[in-house]
Amino acid sequence: MAIHYNLAKVYAISDDDKDFVLQIIHLFVEEVPADVQQIKVGINAKDHPYAYGFAHKVKPTLDLLGMEAAHEEILQIEQWTKNQGKKKEIKEIYKSLSERIDLALVEIKKDFNI
Repeated sequence: MAIHYNLAKVYAISDDDKDFVLQIIHLFVEEVPADVQQIKVGINAKDHPYAYGFAHKVKPTLDLLGMEAAHEEILQIEQWTKNQGKKKEIKEIYKSLSERIDLALVEIKKDFNI
């Protein structure tokens, strides 16, 4: 049983289409870690629009995968970019998001033999 993600929403919107589920899984594995890394680049450079672009890109995938805490954190990062906040205000949220992504990634790779 998955601990760090939940595929219920993916199965629901796909009408239990296993190929679609695998596409979403591969999208997560192949794109989200790099996109989350780019959020960090934007945060460190204080480039709020850059960080926002990648946060906005990642948001629907986290929602689809039932990663509620990570989804909430990505919303906080988006809000931080809109407010043009200071780096120190978002560092812990980013760190938590990154850890959640890493845990889900390990679990998904194990569960799907990727």
